[in-house]
Amino acid sequence: MKISIGCDHGALALKNKVLAHLTAQGYEVKDFGTYTSASCDYPDFAAAAARAVASGECEKGIVLCTTGIGVSITANKIHGIRCALLSDLMSARLTRQHNDTNMMALGAGVVGENLALEIVDTWLGTEFSGEERHQRRNDKVMALEK
Repeated sequence: MKISIGCDHGALALKNKVLAHLTAQGYEVKDFGTYTSASCDYPDFAAAAARAVASGECEKGIVLCTTGIGVSITANKIHGIRCALLSDLMSARLTRQHNDTNMMALGAGVVGENLALEIVDTWLGTEFSGEERHQRRNDKVMALEK
């Protein structure tokens, strides 16, 4: 599976930990930056990571900033993206099972490294349930883009 990843300066350290963790597990990761701790604008990196998922270049995406809020809002502006801001394991599991999210967001100032890696593993390891009620609701959400 190919995963896009992007962050701003506030989440660079956590992005690098997540990227190393994913690579060690055998995932192919496309890093959209940022690559330095210099102040930057999160929409530039979150949108690039989201576009890679929306286009099919990557199957899933992970975006990070200090709170995770800005990058999740940005990713959700890209047509075809369903990005959830995650800070706990239950939400990571349920957003895949129920919402079939194709992106997730993390706040580096909200979750520590260990929890972040567990959230990533839970999210990536959980399949969409495929239940009719969840698919119907997801179709209604995605229809709002039209």
